[in-house]
Amino acid sequence: MSESPIGFRPRPRDGSRGPADPKALTSTEVTAVTPPVLVTLDVTGMTCGHCAQTVTTALQTVPGVQSATASVSDGAAVITSVAGLDPARLVAAVRAAGYGADLRRSTDPAAGAVPAVRKLQPLHLGLGVMLTLWLTEWVFHLGHAPWYGWFSFSLALPVQIWLGGGFVRGAWRQLRAGRANMDTLVALGSSAAFGYSAVQLFSGGVAHLFFAEAVTILTFITLGHALEARLTERAGDAIRQLLELTPENARKILDYGTTKTRTEATPVAALRVGDVIELAPGDRVPVDAEVLAGESAVTEAMLTGEALPVEKTAGSRLYAGTLNQSGQLHARVAATGEATALAGIVAAVRRAQSGRAEIQRLADRLSSVFVPAVIILALAAAAWWGWAPTSAQAWHARAGHWLWSNPVPTAPGAAAFYIFCAVLIVACPCALGLATPMALLAGVNAGARRGILIRDAVALEKAGRIDTVAFDKTGTLTLGRPVVAEFRPITPSRFPPEQVCGLASAISRPSRHPLSRALAAFAPSAGAVDQWREVRGAGVRGRVTTTTETFAVALGAPAWLVTEGLTSQAAWDAWIAGWEPAATHVGIAVNGGLAGAFALADPLRPDAAILLARLAERLARSRQTPAGYPSLQILSGDRPSAVAAAAGQFQDAHTSLPLLARGGLSPTDKVECLRQLQAGGHRVAFVGDGLNDGPVLAQADLGLAVTDAAAVAREAADIVLLRPDLGAVAEALELAAATRRTIWQNLAWACVYNLAALPLAVSGLLHPVLCALAMGLSDVFVVGNALRLSRWRPAAGGSRP
Repeated sequence: MSESPIGFRPRPRDGSRGPADPKALTSTEVTAVTPPVLVTLDVTGMTCGHCAQTVTTALQTVPGVQSATASVSDGAAVITSVAGLDPARLVAAVRAAGYGADLRRSTDPAAGAVPAVRKLQPLHLGLGVMLTLWLTEWVFHLGHAPWYGWFSFSLALPVQIWLGGGFVRGAWRQLRAGRANMDTLVALGSSAAFGYSAVQLFSGGVAHLFFAEAVTILTFITLGHALEARLTERAGDAIRQLLELTPENARKILDYGTTKTRTEATPVAALRVGDVIELAPGDRVPVDAEVLAGESAVTEAMLTGEALPVEKTAGSRLYAGTLNQSGQLHARVAATGEATALAGIVAAVRRAQSGRAEIQRLADRLSSVFVPAVIILALAAAAWWGWAPTSAQAWHARAGHWLWSNPVPTAPGAAAFYIFCAVLIVACPCALGLATPMALLAGVNAGARRGILIRDAVALEKAGRIDTVAFDKTGTLTLGRPVVAEFRPITPSRFPPEQVCGLASAISRPSRHPLSRALAAFAPSAGAVDQWREVRGAGVRGRVTTTTETFAVALGAPAWLVTEGLTSQAAWDAWIAGWEPAATHVGIAVNGGLAGAFALADPLRPDAAILLARLAERLARSRQTPAGYPSLQILSGDRPSAVAAAAGQFQDAHTSLPLLARGGLSPTDKVECLRQLQAGGHRVAFVGDGLNDGPVLAQADLGLAVTDAAAVAREAADIVLLRPDLGAVAEALELAAATRRTIWQNLAWACVYNLAALPLAVSGLLHPVLCALAMGLSDVFVVGNALRLSRWRPAAGGSRP
């Protein structure tokens, strides 16, 4: 697997963190992971979001499935699985859940999808018949005409077959699978109303006919599902937008590096690792690649949320889906297809959207018993109105006196069917089943748009309960690369300070050591280097020839310079006394004598102090942190003096910051620190980036890996921050809290709605048509409330759901 902003590896299906042993997850293992396989199934019988969630759950139970997402609007399920999984097992799982399924053979994502026009045709029929029947019966008062019953029957029958047939087939499939869902309630209610009316019509009865009600019930519920599907598509826009980022074709350079170089348009799917492509200004990058030649600014906002373009030169990495802005680039393909960073992000978002949080499992258990309970309640209410009409009518009159009146058929049989239909139709297990997955879908998408990649639903759930945040220092709170903080020349010296810095820059350039790179960038090179030699772990030496003379230069650690006889330990100690102890000191000797020293330090990220203050404020506001408790901690393997100096800078900026800093910790020490905090009842988030942070991220209740994190750190993290600014840490926790609030709002609405609506329906205060309308609007409310998360912004931005 090539280096990319992300690189997730499947977790155990029980949601456990995986091994904390550093040896249990190595970079070699991560690199050797077999790419996942994408399978698409055409699914029939799904009529609402709850059906889609049932299919998703069924697929997730198949061993080897990493993620699964079913869509009503597409009539399909997209599954990410390990290589070698037989698709027949996926088809069998969907069929066992009560839905039809077949493997989609076409590679076109749109293949097999039902055209929108065909989906809307039954709804248009239902709307036309519904309006006709209500106008003729209630506006033109034709309901008592002898021929009207046959007229309404002839109009209602096609609707019952076309619209109602879908619900009946779905209910039958669920019954064969030993389940009951929303299709069961709608099929029973509408079929009872239509069947009762048909019997009355053919037998010559004089009771009220419910053909208009049966049509209206089916039409309103279908309309509600259509609105729900439309809103659900909007909530899932992040994946579609990501998938649309890559172009279909690329300009492949043939015979690159020769005099016969030419380009040809090549399908992106035909590109292979090692091919060379050309990118002009305005082109989308088709695959992950490495720049060979050219300079340009590339916008990576679609992957990281970072609006500012990133400068790219030879050796820079390009990611599929990003936008080349200003210059022409030649780049070698480094990863294609499912191995690209973009594909990894899409897979991670899908995995998060199909995750199963504990709160979702609770809602699923409630839904599984809800439908049978509603059917029993509807039968009991019908028996009451049919066999004890006097008692039922008396209760209806008392309730209507306090609330509102609603006429109920006076004939006991008609009243029983009226109440039976009302109770079945008003019940809304869809709202209960959609409450959690819709909020998670919208929350994960909102995070993806802001460069916050959430691994699964469990991560969102855990993030809302964090009371302690611990940070690695190097590369997380700091930039992760040393810079020259100060230069101190020997006085008196016959070498000007500018000349000494130039000689240090020249002698450092051949080395790849981080300290050498910092020194090479500190000043312009003074001349050409020869006889260069590097003593690993100690320093470099050689000859630097300028325009006027040649110098013998040695640059390195003080102990090495002492060993080489270029200075004495006593002289060195006396000279650097008072310098910042947290810095790394490097001396330079010119022509056999010490000429100066450099202090190098890893600077703090510019936004780190603001982030820590914001996090402390958030934790205090949530009242999850006891007063005086250091809710923010730095756990670092760096020298204790360097860690203490960094903590001092933070507390200088914010004197009341509750910060505890510990340095000189090994990975095992960090894990032990987290275990002690967890043993004290704290829920700890750890933010890290390094290879040795994997065990700590795995031990933490919530692991967050920053944008430049090593592969092992990304694999162990719950959340990967694709943006370079640390503000994404606070945003991730705020987004998790907003998502949890939305979930509880949705669940509260679903429960309150049913607790209020069912007694009203049993009492005869709700007309079946009003019940159908209320049921549809309940689903739309839940989806619409979740959709507000798609517009989520952090609290500092002045907008939050």
